[in-house]
Amino acid sequence: MAICGEPRPWGRFVALGDSFTEGLMDDLDSTGRHRGWADDVAEALAERAHDRGEPGIGYANLAVRGRLVRHVIEDQVPAAVRLGPDLASLAVGVNDSLRPRFDVDRLATFIERGVRALRAADADVLLFAFGDPSRRSPVLAPVRERIRRYDSAVAAIADRYDCYLVSFWQCAVFDDDALWDEDRLHLTPAGHRLVARAVLDGLGLGDATWRTPAVPGPSPSFVARARANAHWTRAHLAPWVARHARGRSSGEGVEPKHPSWVEVGRRTGEDTDPG
Repeated sequence: MAICGEPRPWGRFVALGDSFTEGLMDDLDSTGRHRGWADDVAEALAERAHDRGEPGIGYANLAVRGRLVRHVIEDQVPAAVRLGPDLASLAVGVNDSLRPRFDVDRLATFIERGVRALRAADADVLLFAFGDPSRRSPVLAPVRERIRRYDSAVAAIADRYDCYLVSFWQCAVFDDDALWDEDRLHLTPAGHRLVARAVLDGLGLGDATWRTPAVPGPSPSFVARARANAHWTRAHLAPWVARHARGRSSGEGVEPKHPSWVEVGRRTGEDTDPG
């Protein structure tokens, strides 16, 4: 849903957030980092720039896995403002919804502070309302109401500050297991491609055909589902709980993949240092 005016001729795009925007579980690029939907959007913006007679755009990606709302607003937003983008995406909040303590008013205050800073720097801002995890996994049902309340707060902020908003709430297309890694929290390469299409639609540069779900295959049997749930608990849930009980984050020691501008061209999509 685009709730601000006509798209500007964006030439400097910065992406902020956590693993969703870092691109975790997507294919690896030439540097050994995951690509992600934001890379696809940068390439689409570069194609648009080429149509204007320009060689490409500047792209920065400050997102780091495991980051909470506070981290993104306090660390990434000031860094983004210093870069001087004309378009910034801000996607964060799911990690907060998984923590024992969840204060939606406090999170909304942080998000509003970040949006206000980006808008004051003359950047258009793209926000995200996340999907209902209980549609895919009953184990994640307890956070459904948290995410719904958070989404409502983000949508109100988007409206107040004239931002773009991409909403995945009640999108049946994302119920497809093929779009999710076996950890059930991160997108597969196909999932990242679909998010990129949703983002371009939200920016007024695409269409809504991404919302059409694929024809579902046969449902797994009760036994197969039980085995999958048991494997997920051992391989993903238990290590996650143990790590957070020790106060550790998956993003410890991880640096943003593009902390400064790289130039993205239209033909190959390869990033080059513009110097």
